[in-house]
Amino acid sequence: MATPVFRTRNSSLAIAAVHHPDPNPHALRAFAEHRPHELFPPYDLPGTRLFEDFCTELIRRWQLENCIYPEKVVDILPQKHRFQLILAGGESIIARRVVLATGEGIPQFPEWVDRITSPYPPERLCHSSQIDLRSLRLAGEKILIIGGGLTSGHLAIGAIAQNANVLLMARRTWQEKLFDADPGWLGPKYLKGFAAESSWYKRWDFIQAARNGGSMTPAMMLQLRRLSREGKITLKECCEVVAANWQDSHWLVKCANGDVYECDRIWLATGTKFNCQQNPLLKDVLAAYPTETIDGLPVLDESLRLPGSEFFLMGALAALQVGPVARNLGGGRMASDRIVRALTKASIALSS
Repeated sequence: MATPVFRTRNSSLAIAAVHHPDPNPHALRAFAEHRPHELFPPYDLPGTRLFEDFCTELIRRWQLENCIYPEKVVDILPQKHRFQLILAGGESIIARRVVLATGEGIPQFPEWVDRITSPYPPERLCHSSQIDLRSLRLAGEKILIIGGGLTSGHLAIGAIAQNANVLLMARRTWQEKLFDADPGWLGPKYLKGFAAESSWYKRWDFIQAARNGGSMTPAMMLQLRRLSREGKITLKECCEVVAANWQDSHWLVKCANGDVYECDRIWLATGTKFNCQQNPLLKDVLAAYPTETIDGLPVLDESLRLPGSEFFLMGALAALQVGPVARNLGGGRMASDRIVRALTKASIALSS
């Protein structure tokens, strides 16, 4: 039976104690022997600080410190049996094989954002990916946070900690789940049928149904409802924004049911979309190695390569092969297993 992946109050995604980067499934529990208070029920979920310290120790133990090149790749140019990686500093690196594991998605904005005609300060309407609570001073401000996922909950709590007044709004009822996808997707319970499905379109449908939009953990909803009773947050479900107008240094926001709200800032915790065709690092790679895509997800081979290449993808872009948990740590482990097997096969060795 697969071990569940849980989200907890300590991070947007936490994992049962056997899911981590070390090959030994019991390594995390051993590391936490003298820090048991940082393992949380159910299934000994590690707190954020414990997990960060554990990963730092793995980097030291496996001598990975010097394997990291601290530079930003700004372009990837395919060459004959090679890839040229252009770095932000102007240098370039030649690689025979590349694994793209950035995890970056494209921020999703509601349609009404494009219909805003009044000029407004850009910092007053932000996607969650643009927000750094450490750089903000929010005391006394009224903030509208739109979204029903765990990110919106974390933003709300962070804003409340700075004495802001928060209105948290979702277009459907609050969904409470311990998992962002059923734990059966971590093992053969569901993956066997997923792998047997030959239609990439049906696989895409499986992925959408399994993830089913944003949700909150029960612990997060308990905390938000407590804050609501204390008058520190207003929770509004089944309410969809249809228009917003910046007027006299504040927002007037209209909902589909006719309700109008005023606020100082709008934060959009509306998720991200993963589309290989809109990833700037893949523009030239896909031109050299064209592949079929299903709503932005590329059709990869079983080793997670673009067809005919030694260019591998991990994360959400590998979901048509890995399944709905491709973007989670468990999916990362499954993807790594496939890629490592391919990298160690003599058959893929390329001539110099």
